[in-house]
Amino acid sequence: MFCPVTMEQNDIFRIFITRLTNTQKLMATLLYIIIGIIVLIAIFALMAPKSYDVSRTIEISKPKAEVFNTIKYLKKQQEWSPWDKKDPNMEKKFTGTDGEVGAINYWNGNKDVGEGEQEIIKIIKGERVETELRFIKPFRSTSNSYLDLSESGNGKTKVTWGFKGENKFPMSVIMLFMSMDKAVGKDFEEGLRNLKSILEKGQDLGRLK
Repeated sequence: MFCPVTMEQNDIFRIFITRLTNTQKLMATLLYIIIGIIVLIAIFALMAPKSYDVSRTIEISKPKAEVFNTIKYLKKQQEWSPWDKKDPNMEKKFTGTDGEVGAINYWNGNKDVGEGEQEIIKIIKGERVETELRFIKPFRSTSNSYLDLSESGNGKTKVTWGFKGENKFPMSVIMLFMSMDKAVGKDFEEGLRNLKSILEKGQDLGRLK
């Protein structure tokens, strides 16, 4: 038996179709937005710097051997490192034989210094000390730090302090909007000035060995 569709039922049907169409349009718009964001992130990832290498250099009026005998010790760094001054009360733990490959300095401090550890991984006697920095907080990352010495004549020494590493996603994308050089360059400059002042004033850091 045929049942004619009433006006009320017809209106309900039209409302249903309209709402369904609007929902479909909204879902399509959201899908396009998501796809756009993914494409944008992919483009940023391709454009992002894949590595960084920041360094600063200073000349110190002391022989290279004397400068090397200071920079090779992790414990002595707390006298000239700018990060130690940002949190004098940070927790510190040293393991291994300081001044030799395998020595580790663990730290845990405030939000300015975070948490991590530094390990001596290579020493070229009288020339260079390389360490691996393993950051835990505020985010996990690994960098290689180095202190390089060269004679500049008249008993003076040129000291280069820097670090380098790989920018992994999503940190690589963040690096598009910030400069690693600007972020840590001033700290390196401050640390080298502190080192220069300590050595040229003849301060004794032997107690930290």
